[in-house]
Amino acid sequence: MDLIFFDLDGTLLNDASEISLFTKETLVLLSEKNIAYTLATGRTMLSAQRIVDGHEFALPQIYNNGVTIWDPKIQQITLENLLDNAEISTVTDAALEQGITPFVNVIDNHDHFIFHTETRHDVEKELVYKYFSSTKATLLPLEALPINSQVTNISMIGFADTIKKIWLALNTHANLIAYSGPAQEGNNYWWLDVHHRSANKGTAVTNLKRQLGASNVICFGDGDNDLSMFALADESYAPENAQAQVKKSASAVIGNNHHDGIAHFLRERFSL
Repeated sequence: MDLIFFDLDGTLLNDASEISLFTKETLVLLSEKNIAYTLATGRTMLSAQRIVDGHEFALPQIYNNGVTIWDPKIQQITLENLLDNAEISTVTDAALEQGITPFVNVIDNHDHFIFHTETRHDVEKELVYKYFSSTKATLLPLEALPINSQVTNISMIGFADTIKKIWLALNTHANLIAYSGPAQEGNNYWWLDVHHRSANKGTAVTNLKRQLGASNVICFGDGDNDLSMFALADESYAPENAQAQVKKSASAVIGNNHHDGIAHFLRERFSL
């Protein structure tokens, strides 16, 4: 049994952060041939599911780089490697020291909460009022965060130089891992996402491979958070736009994400 794992941003999604019509049609063709596929993304369920709704992702899905597993068939969320109170304080303090608003993501009984301090910059305010406020998330002040909350990750956005300082500082912490990169809001801005270091796509992929009885794992990804699943995959593919170390680790480099590179490859690979 082949089991395909798709990263989203920079991989399955085009530059408009959408699943193109050609890619959507390719997913339908995979289903018709009974070829199993699912997601392995760094995005939260909150941000990813608005993109993938209606695209027939029926198998368990990996979010937050392996922290969150969602099984749509039985409507079950599994959370692993959550951030503890000390780790939450470390991340939020690092952000606040640099004048950046931390957004603390919490899942409780299938409900999504985002706790944050007052926004200081226009790019943060835009994130709240144009994105978070239009989702099902409940936004609350950071001081209202209950002790021992189920915190999956902490995210932030800001000027590239400032975010890079926070990224460097947090990656020295024994229990934390931070991922960062250019934001869609413009080249001057970078995003930052922080998880527990024990959480990674590779572990989650291994667990789903065992659970689903797959014999051949095929992974697609473009970023450093995809390397853990590339290391265990039977086949791993990076689009042309992927980071250099990801392309070096891949079985092969395929077409660019905004030219439907993954969909074109799949049609050839499986004679769709």
